[in-house]
Amino acid sequence: MKRIAIAIVLTVAGLRAEVSYERLLDAAREPGNWLTYSGTYMSHRHSALDQVNRSNAAKLGLKWVHQLRTTEKVETSPLVVDGVMYLTRPPSDVVALDAQTGRPFWTYRRTLPKPINVCCGQVNRGLAILGDRLFLGTVDGYLVALDARTGALIWEVAVADRRTGHSLTAAPLALKDKIVAGVAGGEYGVRGFLDAYDPKTGKRLWRFWTVPGPGEPGNETWSGDSWKTGGAPTWITGSYDPELKLIYWGTGNPSPDWNGDVRLGDNLYSSSVVALDEDTGKLRWYFQFTPHDVHDWDAVQIPVLVDAEFNGRSRKLMYWANRNAFFYALDRTNGEFLLGRPFAKQTWAKELDAKGRPVRLPDTAPSRKGTLVYPGVQGGTNWYSPSYSPITGLFYFSAWEYASIYFTGDAPYSPGNRFLGSVPQGVPDDRGWGAVRALDPKTGEKKWDYKLHSTPQSGILSTAGRLVFGGSDEGHFFALDDSTGEELWRASTGGVIVAGPITYLAGGRQYVTIASGSAIFTFGL
Repeated sequence: MKRIAIAIVLTVAGLRAEVSYERLLDAAREPGNWLTYSGTYMSHRHSALDQVNRSNAAKLGLKWVHQLRTTEKVETSPLVVDGVMYLTRPPSDVVALDAQTGRPFWTYRRTLPKPINVCCGQVNRGLAILGDRLFLGTVDGYLVALDARTGALIWEVAVADRRTGHSLTAAPLALKDKIVAGVAGGEYGVRGFLDAYDPKTGKRLWRFWTVPGPGEPGNETWSGDSWKTGGAPTWITGSYDPELKLIYWGTGNPSPDWNGDVRLGDNLYSSSVVALDEDTGKLRWYFQFTPHDVHDWDAVQIPVLVDAEFNGRSRKLMYWANRNAFFYALDRTNGEFLLGRPFAKQTWAKELDAKGRPVRLPDTAPSRKGTLVYPGVQGGTNWYSPSYSPITGLFYFSAWEYASIYFTGDAPYSPGNRFLGSVPQGVPDDRGWGAVRALDPKTGEKKWDYKLHSTPQSGILSTAGRLVFGGSDEGHFFALDDSTGEELWRASTGGVIVAGPITYLAGGRQYVTIASGSAIFTFGL
């Protein structure tokens, strides 16, 4: 299969990309750059930059736009390294731009086979960088290493078989001597996993199966042979605690969706967070948010890691607004449940017990006639990146308030075809609404809402300028006061926003970038 990297020679000669592991560890001390998918290993998606702030946000203006030649949704969250922006273009391309002007340096174009089986478009959400190499997951199931200076292919390795519905759509996570990547494909009955690869050679170092096989702990939570097609994909980027040497990753729905009768049991480790030893990939602990998930409430949100006092004790915490409409605080050293509270309307659980397990209400499972349940199938939130501000101590995210009518039906398995028990429907004449929502993560109490007419798909960014950035399905990109949610600035991009904003410095000035529609928009003062 032919791989093509096109470079503009005169500009490529000036690129000197080099991101050591030490720089990744200290990424928060380099607010002028954006070195990982979520900004840092802690995944706060918060920047210490404050040139753009509450007093001048209204003066933000468009500085440049880069049009991407694609008809797919652009969900990329770029990296910025020393004045160079690296981003992905659907389906599995990479573009390097001048972060100050948007001028292209080089493009890596990947030729793809047919067909490509994906549930939700041939999308890609971003890259990892380590040393002078960029790492990309592709929709045809490969992990790719590129020269960050030229876009030249260094190596590629097959991670999974695209013909059975596996794909790679998320940004990998770069550690000291490993590149960690997971797979999508829960709607096709894949058996989910998370892998680690040698960044120099592409050799696989370990694999953790998110659906345990016979003889492995948790296999007994899958009736019969249902584990073979159990889903639990790992299709969003995780977080990392270098002190504990633990990788934290969310897992997706069990398969088939909306029919739990053919997979009785809790269905570990689906709809969970898993904490893995970085050296071996062995499971250290897990927490399952939605046992025996029959509503498609994947736990593929970004784990937000915070060191703070909780109930009078200093702890290593994990904050998590889950798709099932509950907000959780966990102790990330051992997975201990500390707090669980609904953040959106939900009608499926009476409460969470002392260990955080939901106590289900009767008659809330999908049915042949249809069952109306809050939240809807997209959840109270989804995969869109939240933000945590150490200045306000608040947790910011995109929230949805709506219901779905859940049906169940037969789900015969056929390799490479969708493995679904039905498809939920919306509630007639009730589209619901969305908001950027701020919570106190120590209590789960809502502090403010910035209400939207639609259900937002944008990630969130907070800054030391006391701003919160977000977007809407109508293509509005906006800045809010981080304490009150008051709108301070808004711009129309003309395309749906399904991505996480970033901010950085170039030429000594602060810029804010968002993907919208089929383009990259960059704003500054």
